[in-house]
Amino acid sequence: MTQTIDRRRFCKLSLGAGLLATAANPSSAPILAQNNSTPSATSSFGLHKASASPIKIRSIEVLRYGQDHFIRTTSTDGAIGICVTNGREYLFPLLKELVIPYFIGKDARDLEMLVDGVYRVNSNYKLAGLAFWNCVGWVDISLMDMLGHVANKSIGELLGGVKRREIPVYISSTRRDTTPEEEVDIVGKRMAETGAKAVKMKVGGRMSRNEDAAPGRSERLVALARKTFGDRVTIYMDANGSYDVPRGIEVGRMLEAHGVAIYEEPCPFDEYENTKQVTDALKITVAGGEQDTSLARFKWITSNHALDVVQPDINYHGGLIRTAQVAQMAATANLGIAPHNPKTGAREAHLLQFASWAPNIFGYQEYHVSKTQAEPWCTPTLEVRNGILKVPTGPGLGITIDPDMLRQAERL
Repeated sequence: MTQTIDRRRFCKLSLGAGLLATAANPSSAPILAQNNSTPSATSSFGLHKASASPIKIRSIEVLRYGQDHFIRTTSTDGAIGICVTNGREYLFPLLKELVIPYFIGKDARDLEMLVDGVYRVNSNYKLAGLAFWNCVGWVDISLMDMLGHVANKSIGELLGGVKRREIPVYISSTRRDTTPEEEVDIVGKRMAETGAKAVKMKVGGRMSRNEDAAPGRSERLVALARKTFGDRVTIYMDANGSYDVPRGIEVGRMLEAHGVAIYEEPCPFDEYENTKQVTDALKITVAGGEQDTSLARFKWITSNHALDVVQPDINYHGGLIRTAQVAQMAATANLGIAPHNPKTGAREAHLLQFASWAPNIFGYQEYHVSKTQAEPWCTPTLEVRNGILKVPTGPGLGITIDPDMLRQAERL
């Protein structure tokens, strides 16, 4: 039976000279205000260096081309930034009515303060949560792309400097409707096709009050995965908040016995004290945070070591700036960050830029098990080779969206 790696040793290896990079010097990472917004009067990332002159936001458009949606930001000087959304078209009324109007006419270089301002204006804070911050996240990403084009720098450079150009990924499956045999076969084939050396699969039933997706599925899946893939493959398992504390610990010890490297979201995401109890009881690295959108809660999580690795989703959490602030919190607590992003292709670009910069980026980064869909409107094509995604080197997100396609796109 594979011996589990003590989580503190695994975290040290992954944050140190192991997978990617050393952790940031905790003394250099600012402690953020304990509220749900960003600091209102300070700048941590120096975005004014992008231009000596204001970059006024003239328009923010919502575009649709086929099944894909884009946020296009244009400055009064004609600079353009584009975010490829993560779907969720049902959020567009919130985006268009409550978020976009606040940014029009503002200086894009003030982005850190703007994401605080849009939270407070017109009592938007009453709506704070994943739906609201996801809308802000699209605007943030498009503005960071625009700032990068103005400065002729990548987003990683804008945030403070590129530390790595290659990002190792794990193949992430989101399915629970498969048998263990089917699941191992599916992810095994994608690992072979991509050269990935790590994989994440699902245990539990998703917010299921201790029920499994099928009787005995989790135990059989974990054992079969280790037997099939061998000790050279890093295995992550994600419970999606399936367990209470006793069952969460029981499952965690089963994962430890099979040498699983990361145990994601054992308890419902907002049961922070329960998650901490599970983390404290286990040696395995415990990760989570994809549903969280509050800086105050991330401050509690990192300060109290409720998790070993935080996983904010850059879209859900309100964009690159707010996610970078979580990275600073985690670095202060000597914890890692590995953003949630079960996407492929152009929708991976913002994660790659973030990972190119974050000093305490942890381990492998997420890449969905599905094959990258053809995106003739995007260059370069972001595909995994030998388990690696290369960070695009152009300005902003580093990708180019075909202007002819955007001219044909429907304005919503």
